[in-house]
Amino acid sequence: MSAVATKVQEEKKPLLSKKDRKLITDPLSDNNPITIQVLGICSALAVTTQLKPTMVMAISVLAVIIFSNVIISLLRNLIPGRIRIIVQLTVISVLVILVDQILKAFLYDVSKQLSVFVGLIITNCIVMGRLEAFAMGNKPGSALLDGLGNGFGYGVIILMVAFAREFFGSGKIFGFQVIPDAAYEMGYVNNGLMLIPAGALFVIAIIIWIQRSLNKNLEEA
Repeated sequence: MSAVATKVQEEKKPLLSKKDRKLITDPLSDNNPITIQVLGICSALAVTTQLKPTMVMAISVLAVIIFSNVIISLLRNLIPGRIRIIVQLTVISVLVILVDQILKAFLYDVSKQLSVFVGLIITNCIVMGRLEAFAMGNKPGSALLDGLGNGFGYGVIILMVAFAREFFGSGKIFGFQVIPDAAYEMGYVNNGLMLIPAGALFVIAIIIWIQRSLNKNLEEA
């Protein structure tokens, strides 16, 4: 009977431990890289006027942060401390170049919209921060989950900002008009503030306010 009970317990054991789940869920809320750590703000202001390029940017950062986390974690015991930043930048640079070339090959128009901001992933504080604070001291499996969580945490926020800016600034979603012509005929006017970086700041501020209002346990930054 004990063997059967042990087998049942093993079958009920969750795929991810509580610690591993926190690596994914914390960056989505309590430790979000944009709203809590205040990192990656530049791209949140610059590329979020439309949802399509924003989604591509989010996926690009997600891919770079996951692969760089795993690679640095695999090499962590081989990297001399005095050159660790150089190695990290080299790994990120190679991954960003690969992402940039893939975008130019398959999504050239979006690549032109994103312009230099894909290249600036190299200096994105979120990516560098995770390599230095987590990947250098943890195993590849945990580093992968950390990259996944922080990549999604970054992506969720910039997609929310892009949705608000495109909807209120252009009356569109993914380039398709969603506000009917009748509304414009009645006097509705798109909010031009949403089309400039200041609009993104307002949206991010509202997201931060809502997040902190819903979670009183968050420490004041």
